[in-house]
Amino acid sequence: MSVNALQASVAQAERLVQQDQARVSQDASRLERSQGQLTKDRRALNDTRRESEQAARPAPAATPAPNLDAAIERPARAEQTLPAISSSARPQLNALGQTIGKLINVLA
Repeated sequence: MSVNALQASVAQAERLVQQDQARVSQDASRLERSQGQLTKDRRALNDTRRESEQAARPAPAATPAPNLDAAIERPARAEQTLPAISSSARPQLNALGQTIGKLINVLA
């Protein structure tokens, strides 16, 4: 074999090595991107599973609404035992009653 043929073979081998190194580098980049996407997909899957499990759980029992009609119709025991109110205290009591009435309207 001549020196020229050996040099040509070495040059061709170097080109093949360079091409293979470029492919390895590209494959490594694709693998890294795929691993990142896999991590994102796993997180999304876990979130979806958690939300699905939460949605499948029965809702907690709602607190029953107070029966305001019955409370208004039946006088409270405290009202039956109130002492006589002087005429000077009546405006305060009226204001307190209005405040309680507004509170009941807001809650209803």
